[in-house]
Amino acid sequence: MTPASPSLERLGHSLVNNPHRLLIERSLHSILEMASIADETDDWQLISGALSDLHEALAAFHPHRTTRKVAVFGSARSLPESSTYQLAEEVGREAMASGFDVITGAGGGVMEAANRGAGAEHSFGLNIQLPFEQEPNPYVAAAGDRLVHFRYFFTRKLFFLRESDALVVLPGGFGTLDELFEALTLIQTGRTAPIPVVLLAPPGHELWQDWPQDLLTGLERDGLIGPDDRGLLSHASCAREAIELIRHFYRVFHTTRVTDDGLELLLHVPLAEADLLTIRSGFRDLLRSGDFELGESCDDNDRLRPCLQFDFDQRRVGRLYQLIAAINALDLPRCDDLIHPEQRSCLEPQP
Repeated sequence: MTPASPSLERLGHSLVNNPHRLLIERSLHSILEMASIADETDDWQLISGALSDLHEALAAFHPHRTTRKVAVFGSARSLPESSTYQLAEEVGREAMASGFDVITGAGGGVMEAANRGAGAEHSFGLNIQLPFEQEPNPYVAAAGDRLVHFRYFFTRKLFFLRESDALVVLPGGFGTLDELFEALTLIQTGRTAPIPVVLLAPPGHELWQDWPQDLLTGLERDGLIGPDDRGLLSHASCAREAIELIRHFYRVFHTTRVTDDGLELLLHVPLAEADLLTIRSGFRDLLRSGDFELGESCDDNDRLRPCLQFDFDQRRVGRLYQLIAAINALDLPRCDDLIHPEQRSCLEPQP
Protein backbone atom coordinates (compact mmCIF):
# COMPACT_ATOMS: atom_id res chain seq x y z
CA MET A 1 0.00 0.00 0.00
CA THR A 2 1.44 3.37 -1.03
CA PRO A 3 1.93 5.68 1.98
CA ALA A 4 0.16 9.03 1.95
CA SER A 5 2.25 12.00 0.89
CA PRO A 6 3.40 14.39 3.68
CA SER A 7 1.12 17.12 2.29
CA LEU A 8 -1.93 14.85 2.45
CA GLU A 9 -1.01 13.80 5.98
CA ARG A 10 -0.78 17.44 7.05
CA LEU A 11 -4.13 18.11 5.41
CA GLY A 12 -5.70 15.22 7.29
CA HIS A 13 -4.38 16.47 10.62
CA SER A 14 -5.54 20.02 9.93
CA LEU A 15 -9.11 18.83 9.31
CA VAL A 16 -9.54 16.98 12.59
CA ASN A 17 -11.09 19.92 14.47
CA ASN A 18 -12.23 21.99 11.51
CA PRO A 19 -15.94 22.89 11.86
CA HIS A 20 -16.35 22.55 8.09
CA ARG A 21 -14.62 19.19 7.88
CA LEU A 22 -17.51 17.36 6.18
CA LEU A 23 -17.83 20.00 3.44
CA ILE A 24 -14.08 20.03 2.88
CA GLU A 25 -13.99 16.24 2.64
CA ARG A 26 -16.89 16.35 0.19
CA SER A 27 -14.94 18.84 -1.96
CA LEU A 28 -11.84 16.65 -1.89
CA HIS A 29 -13.95 13.64 -2.80
CA SER A 30 -15.29 15.52 -5.85
CA ILE A 31 -11.74 16.29 -6.98
CA LEU A 32 -10.78 12.63 -6.64
CA GLU A 33 -13.87 11.63 -8.61
CA MET A 34 -12.94 14.09 -11.36
CA ALA A 35 -9.46 12.54 -11.47
CA SER A 36 -11.05 9.34 -12.80
CA ILE A 37 -12.85 11.06 -15.68
CA ALA A 38 -10.90 14.25 -16.52
CA ASP A 39 -8.07 12.94 -18.68
CA GLU A 40 -7.32 15.99 -20.82
CA THR A 41 -4.90 18.78 -19.94
CA ASP A 42 -7.63 21.32 -20.72
CA ASP A 43 -9.87 19.68 -18.11
CA TRP A 44 -7.31 20.17 -15.37
CA GLN A 45 -6.42 23.66 -16.51
CA LEU A 46 -10.11 24.53 -16.04
CA ILE A 47 -10.31 22.86 -12.61
CA SER A 48 -7.03 24.31 -11.39
CA GLY A 49 -7.81 27.80 -12.74
CA ALA A 50 -11.28 27.89 -11.22
CA LEU A 51 -9.98 26.75 -7.82
CA SER A 52 -7.23 29.37 -7.98
CA ASP A 53 -9.83 32.05 -8.74
CA LEU A 54 -11.89 30.95 -5.73
CA HIS A 55 -8.84 30.88 -3.48
CA GLU A 56 -7.58 34.33 -4.44
CA ALA A 57 -11.01 35.97 -4.25
CA LEU A 58 -11.82 34.43 -0.86
CA ALA A 59 -8.46 35.62 0.45
CA ALA A 60 -9.16 39.15 -0.79
CA PHE A 61 -12.65 39.47 0.66
CA HIS A 62 -12.37 37.49 3.89
CA PRO A 63 -10.75 40.27 5.98
CA HIS A 64 -13.39 42.79 4.88
CA ARG A 65 -16.64 40.86 5.34
CA THR A 66 -18.02 43.19 8.04
CA THR A 67 -18.48 46.11 5.61
CA ARG A 68 -21.22 46.13 2.99
CA LYS A 69 -20.12 46.67 -0.59
CA VAL A 70 -21.68 48.47 -3.55
CA ALA A 71 -20.90 47.12 -7.02
CA VAL A 72 -20.82 49.78 -9.73
CA PHE A 73 -21.38 48.73 -13.34
CA GLY A 74 -21.11 50.86 -16.46
CA SER A 75 -19.22 51.42 -19.68
CA ALA A 76 -15.44 51.10 -19.83
CA ARG A 77 -15.59 53.63 -22.69
CA SER A 78 -16.80 56.60 -20.63
CA LEU A 79 -14.18 59.35 -20.80
CA PRO A 80 -13.11 61.41 -17.75
CA GLU A 81 -14.73 64.54 -19.17
CA SER A 82 -18.09 62.81 -19.69
CA SER A 83 -21.05 63.33 -17.36
CA THR A 84 -21.33 59.55 -16.87
CA TYR A 85 -17.73 59.28 -15.66
CA GLN A 86 -18.19 62.19 -13.28
CA LEU A 87 -21.43 60.71 -11.93
CA ALA A 88 -19.72 57.35 -11.32
CA GLU A 89 -16.92 59.10 -9.45
CA GLU A 90 -19.53 60.79 -7.30
CA VAL A 91 -21.18 57.42 -6.61
CA GLY A 92 -17.86 56.07 -5.34
CA ARG A 93 -17.32 59.14 -3.21
CA GLU A 94 -20.85 59.02 -1.72
CA ALA A 95 -20.57 55.28 -1.04
CA MET A 96 -17.25 55.71 0.75
CA ALA A 97 -18.58 58.65 2.79
CA SER A 98 -21.52 56.48 3.92
CA GLY A 99 -19.20 53.68 5.07
CA PHE A 100 -19.55 51.32 2.10
CA ASP A 101 -16.76 49.78 0.06
CA VAL A 102 -16.98 49.82 -3.75
CA ILE A 103 -16.51 46.90 -6.15
CA THR A 104 -15.87 47.35 -9.88
CA GLY A 105 -14.53 45.28 -12.75
CA ALA A 106 -11.20 47.14 -12.33
CA GLY A 107 -11.23 48.54 -15.87
CA GLY A 108 -11.50 52.06 -17.24
CA GLY A 109 -14.44 54.40 -17.72
CA VAL A 110 -17.19 54.03 -15.12
CA MET A 111 -15.15 51.44 -13.22
CA GLU A 112 -12.14 53.73 -12.97
CA ALA A 113 -14.34 56.63 -11.92
CA ALA A 114 -16.05 54.69 -9.11
CA ASN A 115 -12.70 53.45 -7.77
CA ARG A 116 -11.32 56.96 -8.05
CA GLY A 117 -14.20 58.36 -6.02
CA ALA A 118 -14.00 55.68 -3.33
CA GLY A 119 -10.21 55.64 -3.08
CA ALA A 120 -7.96 52.59 -3.08
CA GLU A 121 -8.51 51.85 0.62
CA HIS A 122 -12.26 51.48 0.02
CA SER A 123 -12.13 49.81 -3.41
CA PHE A 124 -12.14 46.27 -4.75
CA GLY A 125 -11.32 45.43 -8.35
CA LEU A 126 -12.35 42.17 -10.02
CA ASN A 127 -10.17 42.16 -13.10
CA ILE A 128 -10.47 39.58 -15.87
CA GLN A 129 -7.50 38.12 -17.71
CA LEU A 130 -8.14 38.44 -21.45
CA PRO A 131 -6.20 37.26 -24.52
CA PHE A 132 -5.23 40.90 -25.08
CA GLU A 133 -3.72 43.07 -22.39
CA GLN A 134 -6.11 44.66 -19.89
CA GLU A 135 -4.46 46.69 -17.18
CA PRO A 136 -6.45 47.56 -14.05
CA ASN A 137 -7.16 51.24 -13.61
CA PRO A 138 -4.57 53.11 -11.51
CA TYR A 139 -6.97 53.76 -8.61
CA VAL A 140 -7.69 50.10 -7.92
CA ALA A 141 -4.19 48.98 -8.90
CA ALA A 142 -3.07 50.75 -5.72
CA ALA A 143 -5.53 48.69 -3.65
CA GLY A 144 -3.03 45.86 -3.13
CA ASP A 145 -4.70 42.59 -2.17
CA ARG A 146 -8.12 44.11 -2.88
CA LEU A 147 -7.41 43.63 -6.60
CA VAL A 148 -8.20 40.11 -7.84
CA HIS A 149 -7.21 38.83 -11.30
CA PHE A 150 -9.75 36.25 -12.47
CA ARG A 151 -9.04 33.67 -15.12
CA TYR A 152 -12.71 32.99 -15.87
CA PHE A 153 -15.80 35.14 -16.27
CA PHE A 154 -18.00 32.66 -14.40
CA THR A 155 -15.92 32.82 -11.21
CA ARG A 156 -15.72 36.60 -11.51
CA LYS A 157 -19.52 36.87 -11.84
CA LEU A 158 -19.93 34.59 -8.84
CA PHE A 159 -17.97 36.96 -6.61
CA PHE A 160 -19.63 40.10 -7.95
CA LEU A 161 -22.99 38.84 -6.68
CA ARG A 162 -21.66 36.93 -3.67
CA GLU A 163 -19.86 39.94 -2.20
CA SER A 164 -22.10 42.81 -3.34
CA ASP A 165 -24.83 44.13 -1.08
CA ALA A 166 -26.13 46.52 -3.75
CA LEU A 167 -25.72 47.32 -7.43
CA VAL A 168 -25.59 50.74 -9.04
CA VAL A 169 -25.87 50.45 -12.82
CA LEU A 170 -24.84 53.38 -15.00
CA PRO A 171 -25.07 53.58 -18.81
CA GLY A 172 -23.05 50.89 -20.54
CA GLY A 173 -23.02 48.37 -23.34
CA PHE A 174 -23.50 44.61 -23.62
CA GLY A 175 -21.29 43.84 -20.62
CA THR A 176 -23.20 46.22 -18.37
CA LEU A 177 -26.57 44.86 -19.48
CA ASP A 178 -25.29 41.32 -19.02
CA GLU A 179 -24.37 42.10 -15.39
CA LEU A 180 -27.75 43.77 -14.81
CA PHE A 181 -29.82 40.87 -16.14
CA GLU A 182 -27.58 38.29 -14.47
CA ALA A 183 -28.30 39.97 -11.14
CA LEU A 184 -32.05 40.19 -11.80
CA THR A 185 -32.13 36.51 -12.79
CA LEU A 186 -30.35 35.37 -9.63
CA ILE A 187 -32.55 37.55 -7.42
CA GLN A 188 -35.80 36.47 -9.08
CA THR A 189 -34.89 32.78 -8.85
CA GLY A 190 -33.79 33.05 -5.22
CA ARG A 191 -30.17 32.11 -5.93
CA THR A 192 -29.03 35.29 -4.18
CA ALA A 193 -30.54 37.29 -1.34
CA PRO A 194 -32.57 40.39 -2.21
CA ILE A 195 -30.32 43.39 -2.75
CA PRO A 196 -31.10 46.87 -4.08
CA VAL A 197 -30.49 47.30 -7.82
CA VAL A 198 -30.36 51.00 -8.68
CA LEU A 199 -30.40 52.41 -12.21
CA LEU A 200 -28.62 55.77 -12.47
CA ALA A 201 -27.78 58.06 -15.38
CA PRO A 202 -26.75 61.70 -15.83
CA PRO A 203 -29.55 64.24 -16.36
CA GLY A 204 -30.86 64.07 -19.91
CA HIS A 205 -29.47 60.60 -20.57
CA GLU A 206 -32.30 58.48 -21.97
CA LEU A 207 -30.97 54.94 -21.49
CA TRP A 208 -33.00 54.12 -18.37
CA GLN A 209 -35.99 56.35 -19.20
CA ASP A 210 -37.77 54.37 -21.89
CA TRP A 211 -36.59 50.93 -22.94
CA PRO A 212 -36.49 49.21 -19.51
CA GLN A 213 -40.09 50.23 -18.85
CA ASP A 214 -41.22 49.24 -22.34
CA LEU A 215 -39.43 45.90 -22.00
CA LEU A 216 -40.89 45.20 -18.54
CA THR A 217 -44.37 46.20 -19.66
CA GLY A 218 -44.20 43.77 -22.58
CA LEU A 219 -42.84 40.93 -20.44
CA GLU A 220 -45.55 41.48 -17.85
CA ARG A 221 -48.28 41.69 -20.52
CA ASP A 222 -47.19 38.33 -21.93
CA GLY A 223 -47.04 36.75 -18.49
CA LEU A 224 -43.27 36.25 -18.67
CA ILE A 225 -42.60 38.09 -15.42
CA GLY A 226 -44.81 38.67 -12.40
CA PRO A 227 -46.87 41.84 -11.97
CA ASP A 228 -44.57 43.06 -9.19
CA ASP A 229 -41.20 42.05 -10.68
CA ARG A 230 -40.48 45.52 -12.01
CA GLY A 231 -40.10 46.41 -8.33
CA LEU A 232 -36.73 44.64 -8.34
CA LEU A 233 -35.35 47.81 -9.96
CA SER A 234 -35.03 51.22 -8.36
CA HIS A 235 -34.26 54.50 -10.08
CA ALA A 236 -32.18 57.37 -8.72
CA SER A 237 -31.64 60.86 -10.10
CA CYS A 238 -28.26 61.51 -8.48
CA ALA A 239 -25.43 59.71 -6.69
CA ARG A 240 -26.56 60.74 -3.23
CA GLU A 241 -30.08 59.45 -3.85
CA ALA A 242 -28.67 56.12 -5.10
CA ILE A 243 -26.66 55.62 -1.91
CA GLU A 244 -29.57 56.73 0.29
CA LEU A 245 -31.78 54.11 -1.40
CA ILE A 246 -29.17 51.49 -0.50
CA ARG A 247 -28.85 52.71 3.08
CA HIS A 248 -32.62 52.63 3.53
CA PHE A 249 -32.84 49.08 2.11
CA TYR A 250 -30.72 47.90 5.06
CA ARG A 251 -32.28 50.14 7.70
CA VAL A 252 -34.16 47.26 9.41
CA PHE A 253 -33.68 44.39 6.92
CA HIS A 254 -30.36 42.52 7.22
CA THR A 255 -30.55 39.58 4.79
CA THR A 256 -32.53 36.42 4.03
CA ARG A 257 -31.91 32.81 4.95
CA VAL A 258 -33.55 29.81 3.30
CA THR A 259 -34.45 26.96 5.67
CA ASP A 260 -36.30 23.66 5.38
CA ASP A 261 -39.39 25.44 6.69
CA GLY A 262 -39.30 28.39 4.29
CA LEU A 263 -37.73 31.84 4.30
CA GLU A 264 -36.37 33.95 7.14
CA LEU A 265 -35.99 37.71 6.90
CA LEU A 266 -33.19 38.51 9.34
CA LEU A 267 -33.63 41.93 10.93
CA HIS A 268 -31.58 44.41 12.95
CA VAL A 269 -34.29 44.82 15.59
CA PRO A 270 -37.36 42.79 16.60
CA LEU A 271 -40.81 43.64 15.30
CA ALA A 272 -43.74 44.33 17.61
CA GLU A 273 -46.86 42.17 17.63
CA ALA A 274 -48.78 45.08 16.08
CA ASP A 275 -46.29 45.14 13.18
CA LEU A 276 -46.76 41.38 12.72
CA LEU A 277 -50.53 41.81 12.50
CA THR A 278 -50.08 44.51 9.84
CA ILE A 279 -47.82 42.22 7.81
CA ARG A 280 -50.24 39.31 8.13
CA SER A 281 -53.09 41.39 6.79
CA GLY A 282 -51.18 43.09 4.00
CA PHE A 283 -48.86 40.41 2.59
CA ARG A 284 -50.76 37.13 2.83
CA ASP A 285 -50.25 36.63 -0.93
CA LEU A 286 -46.54 35.91 -0.21
CA LEU A 287 -47.45 32.69 1.61
CA ARG A 288 -47.60 29.21 0.14
CA SER A 289 -48.97 27.92 3.43
CA GLY A 290 -49.13 28.80 7.11
CA ASP A 291 -48.59 32.33 8.40
CA PHE A 292 -45.93 34.90 9.27
CA GLU A 293 -44.19 34.21 12.59
CA LEU A 294 -41.63 36.10 14.67
CA GLY A 295 -38.49 34.22 15.67
CA GLU A 296 -34.70 34.33 15.93
CA SER A 297 -31.95 33.01 13.66
CA CYS A 298 -28.16 33.23 13.41
CA ASP A 299 -26.57 35.29 10.64
CA ASP A 300 -23.31 34.43 8.86
CA ASN A 301 -21.34 35.87 11.78
CA ASP A 302 -23.20 33.61 14.25
CA ARG A 303 -24.98 36.59 15.73
CA LEU A 304 -28.51 35.79 16.90
CA ARG A 305 -30.91 38.13 15.12
CA PRO A 306 -34.67 38.63 15.25
CA CYS A 307 -36.37 37.40 12.12
CA LEU A 308 -39.66 37.05 10.30
CA GLN A 309 -40.34 33.45 9.25
CA PHE A 310 -42.77 32.25 6.57
CA ASP A 311 -43.32 29.72 3.80
CA PHE A 312 -42.50 31.96 0.84
CA ASP A 313 -43.99 31.70 -2.64
CA GLN A 314 -40.84 32.15 -4.75
CA ARG A 315 -42.90 33.50 -7.68
CA ARG A 316 -43.56 36.68 -5.66
CA VAL A 317 -40.07 38.14 -5.34
CA GLY A 318 -41.32 41.56 -6.42
CA ARG A 319 -43.82 41.53 -3.57
CA LEU A 320 -41.04 40.41 -1.22
CA TYR A 321 -39.27 43.69 -2.02
CA GLN A 322 -42.47 45.51 -1.08
CA LEU A 323 -42.53 43.67 2.26
CA ILE A 324 -38.91 44.65 2.91
CA ALA A 325 -39.77 48.27 2.09
CA ALA A 326 -42.72 48.17 4.51
CA ILE A 327 -40.51 46.78 7.29
CA ASN A 328 -37.82 49.39 6.64
CA ALA A 329 -40.46 52.13 6.93
CA LEU A 330 -41.53 51.08 10.45
CA ASP A 331 -41.00 53.55 13.29
CA LEU A 332 -38.70 51.51 15.54
CA PRO A 333 -36.63 52.42 18.61
CA ARG A 334 -33.18 53.85 17.90
CA CYS A 335 -30.26 51.42 18.04
CA ASP A 336 -26.74 51.33 16.62
CA ASP A 337 -27.60 48.83 13.88
CA LEU A 338 -30.42 51.07 12.60
CA ILE A 339 -28.03 53.98 12.11
CA HIS A 340 -25.22 51.89 10.59
CA PRO A 341 -26.76 49.98 7.67
CA GLU A 342 -23.36 49.88 5.96
CA GLN A 343 -22.22 47.24 8.47
CA ARG A 344 -22.86 43.54 7.86
CA SER A 345 -22.18 42.66 11.50
CA CYS A 346 -23.04 44.28 14.80
CA LEU A 347 -21.14 47.24 16.18
CA GLU A 348 -20.05 47.92 19.70
CA PRO A 349 -22.79 49.81 21.57
CA GLN A 350 -22.36 53.57 21.40
CA PRO A 351 -22.52 55.65 24.59
